[in-house]
Amino acid sequence: MYIYNTLTRKKEKFEPINEGRVGMYVCGPTVYGDAHLGHARPAITFDLLFRYLQHLGYKVRYVRNITDVGHLEHDADEGEDKIAKKARLEQLEPMEVAQYFTNRFHEAMNALNVLPPSIEPHATGHIMEQEELVQEIIDNGYAYESNGSVYFDVEKYNKDHKYGILSGRNLDETLDNSRELAGVGEKRNQADFALWKKAQPEHIMRWNSPWSVGFPGWHCECTAMGRKYLGNHFDIHGGGMDLVFPHHECEIAQAVASQGDDMVKYWMHNNMITINGQKMGKSLNNFITLSQFFSGDHEKLERAYSPMTIRFFILQAHYRSTVDFSNEALQAAEKGLQRLTEGYNRLMKIVPANETTVDVNGLRQKCEEAMQDDLNSPIVIAHLFDALKAINTINDGKATINAADLDELKSVFKLFLVDILGLKMEDAGAETSGLTAMKGAVDLLLQIRQEAKANKDWATADKIRNELSALGFEIKDGKDKVEWTLN
Repeated sequence: MYIYNTLTRKKEKFEPINEGRVGMYVCGPTVYGDAHLGHARPAITFDLLFRYLQHLGYKVRYVRNITDVGHLEHDADEGEDKIAKKARLEQLEPMEVAQYFTNRFHEAMNALNVLPPSIEPHATGHIMEQEELVQEIIDNGYAYESNGSVYFDVEKYNKDHKYGILSGRNLDETLDNSRELAGVGEKRNQADFALWKKAQPEHIMRWNSPWSVGFPGWHCECTAMGRKYLGNHFDIHGGGMDLVFPHHECEIAQAVASQGDDMVKYWMHNNMITINGQKMGKSLNNFITLSQFFSGDHEKLERAYSPMTIRFFILQAHYRSTVDFSNEALQAAEKGLQRLTEGYNRLMKIVPANETTVDVNGLRQKCEEAMQDDLNSPIVIAHLFDALKAINTINDGKATINAADLDELKSVFKLFLVDILGLKMEDAGAETSGLTAMKGAVDLLLQIRQEAKANKDWATADKIRNELSALGFEIKDGKDKVEWTLN
C-alpha cells in the first residue's frame, strides 16, 4: 500500500513501525457548534483508511480527539473562549455546551456510517498530560514563561532543528518581517505560539499549573494525547489541509522539542471542500451543517440530501483533491449512488446458470490496486460502475453467470461498496427522499397492475402504467418480474 506523506511530499510504501499493528491519530471536531460538510470530509477520509487497514489485516488503534477547550483561534493567544462564550450567552455550563455538540457530532457520524474510533479522548480530560509536555519543552530550553503564560521559542528551535518542514514555510522571512514587533507584549517574536495561557478574570475554563491559573495552548492537546495513547512514535497523523499550518507544524516542533524527534512517521491530509471556490468553514461563515443537508433547511440547498449521498459525494473525489459544493454535483452523486444501489440489489437477486457468458474477471484485483494507490476511491467506484454493465446484461436475460463467478462478484461488491467504502445499500437516498415509503406504494400499485393483467383488465393495467410514467417512473416488464426506476 502506498500513501502520500505530506512531510516528504511523495507517495511512500506504508510500512508500520510495529508489524501487524497501526497507530493512527486524527484531529477531531471542536465542539462549540454543529458539524458541517467540511468536518465530514476528514471523518469519511480517515474512516476509509481505517476500514481498509483493517481489511488488510492490521490491528488498528484509531484515536480521534474531541476539542472541548474552547479557546481555539488558529493562534490560541487571542480571542474569547468559544465554548465559554456560548455558555455565558445561553446561561449554561461550558461542559453542557461541549457535551451537546459532541452528541450532535456523534449523531451525524452515525448517519454517515463513520465507524467510531478506538479511543476518543477529550482535551479537558488531559490537562495534566499537556502541562507535563509544556514542562518538558521548558526543561529542554525551547520555551519561556512570560507573565504567567508560556510560549514556544520558535527562533531558538529553528536554529537547532528546522521549523516549517511540514508546510514548507521559511521562518527566517517570517521573523524578519516581525522584528519591529519583537519585545512588544508577552512574546519575544510574533512567530512564537502559546503552550500555556494565563486566564483573564472573565475566562471560565481554567486550570491550575506551575505558571498560572490558565489553559493549554491549542497545539498541545494532540501532541500530549497522541503520545499518551499511541506512544512516542506512531504511524499516521491525519486531518484537513487547513491544519498543516500552524497546528501540525507546531505539533512537530513540540514533539521534537520535548523528546528529541518527531512522533509521526506518515502525515496525511485531505483537501478542502469549497463553495464557489472558497473554503467552506465556520471562520468564513459560509458553511452548511450536516443536519441542514439532511433536512434541506438552508437557503443554498434546493432540497435535502441523504447521509449516504453526502458520503458518496465525498468518496467520488480523491481525498487529496478539492471538492466544490453545488446542488448539481450533489444531485449527480445521488443519481450515481442510486445506480449502484439498484445494481447491487439486482446482483443479490441473480440466479446462477451453468456457464458465464460475460467478462467479470479481474474486478477484485482492479479495486485492490486502486485502494493500494493512496486510497483511490474514485477509481474503485469507476470499476464498480463498469461491472454494472455485466450485472444489468445478466439481469435482462441477455447473458448468464455461473455460481462461482456470481459468488465472487457478490463478494467483491460487498467488500468494496459496503465494507470499505462504507455505503449502506439498503437505504441509500431513503432518509430524505421518502424512497422507502414510495417504494412500498409503487410496488403495491404494480402488484395491482399485474393482477389486472392476469384478469385481462387491460384498461386498469394501462392506466396504472401511464399514471406512473407521468410521475417520472420508468416501468420495465420482464419475463418473470417487473422493475421500476425513478427518473
